[in-house]
Amino acid sequence: MNTSLPQNCDIFCNVIDNYGDIGVCWRLARQFTHEYGLSVRLWVDDLSSFVKLCPDAKDGAVRQFCRDVEVCAWMGDFTGVTPANLVIEAFGCRLPENYIAAMVGRAPIWINLEYLSAEAWVEGCHELPSPHPTLALMKYFFFPGFTPKTGGLILERDLLARRDKFPNHAAVFWQSIGRETPDENTLTISLFGYENAALSGLLAAWANGNQRVLCLVPEGRILPQVIEYFDKENTGCTNSLLETSHSERIDSHLQQGNLTVQIIPFVAQENYDPLLWACDINFVRGEDSCVRAQWAAKPFVWQIYPQDDGAHWAKLDAFLNLYHADTPDLATTTRAFWQAWNMGDETTIAQAWKNFIATREPLRLHAQRWAQHISHNNLALNLLDFCQKIGRIRAFKIVESSP
Repeated sequence: MNTSLPQNCDIFCNVIDNYGDIGVCWRLARQFTHEYGLSVRLWVDDLSSFVKLCPDAKDGAVRQFCRDVEVCAWMGDFTGVTPANLVIEAFGCRLPENYIAAMVGRAPIWINLEYLSAEAWVEGCHELPSPHPTLALMKYFFFPGFTPKTGGLILERDLLARRDKFPNHAAVFWQSIGRETPDENTLTISLFGYENAALSGLLAAWANGNQRVLCLVPEGRILPQVIEYFDKENTGCTNSLLETSHSERIDSHLQQGNLTVQIIPFVAQENYDPLLWACDINFVRGEDSCVRAQWAAKPFVWQIYPQDDGAHWAKLDAFLNLYHADTPDLATTTRAFWQAWNMGDETTIAQAWKNFIATREPLRLHAQRWAQHISHNNLALNLLDFCQKIGRIRAFKIVESSP
């Protein structure tokens, strides 16, 4: 039996959180294609979210090629679809029943790619097999993570090299959004998040603080709250930007005290990294942007996706325990600010921010060390290595059972 790398891959993505699920799947699909030569089909049930990440894609197209990846609308019947050698069921989405039936006899490697977590139990569940209850198929759980006993993180081959060269080209980025490169006395922040009750208190802390703050806000769920804050502060705008067209909002800037907010377009996925590299502090949300912020090697603030049962708090604490395991002196202020932000606590956010930003330089140095520390655990490479391992096991079993 051939135990080489799979030649093709089907990735199934059921979009739940607007951009987080599809963001991970789209990155992985492109990396498999461009770095490992796999032929990838990405099945997406919400193309409108995908188009935000890949603007040259066409919403409503049943089948299209984007960045050499075949992107297919996940809808209707899968009769006649031949399963790939490697099948990735992202984040526990359910594959179509007739697609599963077609997998029987073809022996693809079936992966359930799980959500990212730093919780200790993940190591024990990583790569565990799960037999189908009625069919001769085996599915394997694959957990992204931050330790060597997990599946690692998505990291493109040249990402860190491009990041390290970015300071030589930073002026190009700032010109692309219509601004001169900020001076060293201006704190630059990117703000990408969900709705948050603590936002007005944080914006007020920036506006009333002693340092100039330039905050870049991509269009998204938090933007209406940003605009509402400036409306309430009577900044002199006769009409709220909420009442203007999409094109009128883009590149608008809002001013209050020492705070300037610039609204920028929702950037294509491959353009998000330079935004993070350009800023001193990055507010991120969900999974994909959180990982990219860590590769940026800058202090960041994570707004974890909230869950109804409160399970996200354990995930947040587990990550903080791991992230600051060697820097307990920084853990207290980071935890206090992250908790205030995730709780939406407007009453404590200003003081928590003051304490957090006071440790900016130690946080910056720590972020650089952390990015280097986790860079040796590559999710795409680990997935393909696992496929080869399964292939060898299957080949051994066939030889062992031969007369």
